[in-house]
Amino acid sequence: MRTVTKRILAAGLSVAAIALATGCSTGQEAAPTAASSSSGATGTVEISYLQKQGDQQYFVDQANGAKEMAKELGGVNVTVVNLGTDANKAISEVDAAIARKTQGIIIVAPDQAIGPQVVDRANSAGVPIMASDDTLKDSTGAEIPFAGFDGTAMGTEVGKKAAELYQAAGWTKADTKIMAVTKLDLSVCQQRIDGAAAAFKAAVSDTPDIVTVGTDISVTGALDKAAATLTANQGVKNWVVWGCNDESVTGAVTAVANAGIKPANTIGVGLGAYLACKDWKAGQETGMKAALFISGAEVGKAAVKSMVDKIRNNVALPAKSIAKTEIVDASNWESAGVVCT
Repeated sequence: MRTVTKRILAAGLSVAAIALATGCSTGQEAAPTAASSSSGATGTVEISYLQKQGDQQYFVDQANGAKEMAKELGGVNVTVVNLGTDANKAISEVDAAIARKTQGIIIVAPDQAIGPQVVDRANSAGVPIMASDDTLKDSTGAEIPFAGFDGTAMGTEVGKKAAELYQAAGWTKADTKIMAVTKLDLSVCQQRIDGAAAAFKAAVSDTPDIVTVGTDISVTGALDKAAATLTANQGVKNWVVWGCNDESVTGAVTAVANAGIKPANTIGVGLGAYLACKDWKAGQETGMKAALFISGAEVGKAAVKSMVDKIRNNVALPAKSIAKTEIVDASNWESAGVVCT
């Protein structure tokens, strides 16, 4: 995936609300529930926020942001559940949330393939459901409401910065390779690295070869896979590194350093900034040259605000709530509001 400063709060979220098509009447109207009554729910609102990898700092911040918004709105209780990377647990926790009469479910699924299962379960129970961070589809193939970031746009900013740093370094295709660290079966990861590659190629006509490294996008997983990639590509003088999140880039940049390649010969552009900032904070020379700052807290706040509006006021969940991002480096990460973990 931090306490967000007033500057980030001021940036806010730009929300595109798209009207949702209503289903045809069957002629037999179901009895209204607390989540679907025309007058909306009263009393304390119960929301379940189910997160993959809930121990990662980004998702910790997201959970805190969700709880902050709940407190601000008043009369809202957010139950946060860490799903780890277990898709089966995600399905069972959706069932558990429904059983305890939750009025809204927000989920960061460990595997997008379970979308139809969890969405259809919630829909059948009359419980509004919203995807957070990773998009989900129902059994018809339609995407459900989403709060998070535009993956392609994020990757574009990373690629632009990487190209700028590459050109300033005076490197060439002959002495450089690009390492793109991703989770191969996660669409948002692919959007990010594809966006980075497209932006880099648009700025650099003679783009170095790109080596795609598939990992579980943890620091350890990225370090191990990147180390194997470096072994298979000995003799490369310079490395440009980008990836799906700060963990993947941090692990890969660490592997590059462990291989004896100097920070001066490494351009890492993180995605998150909460790990990228560690060496900057310590004043150490590092191959992590920049990062895209993303705020998990803002996503959590936006998701809860939308869900409460749905439950209390029958306001349709916005199709997409997109949070803003910002490139930071050693010179401005503190003023941007990044909190190192």
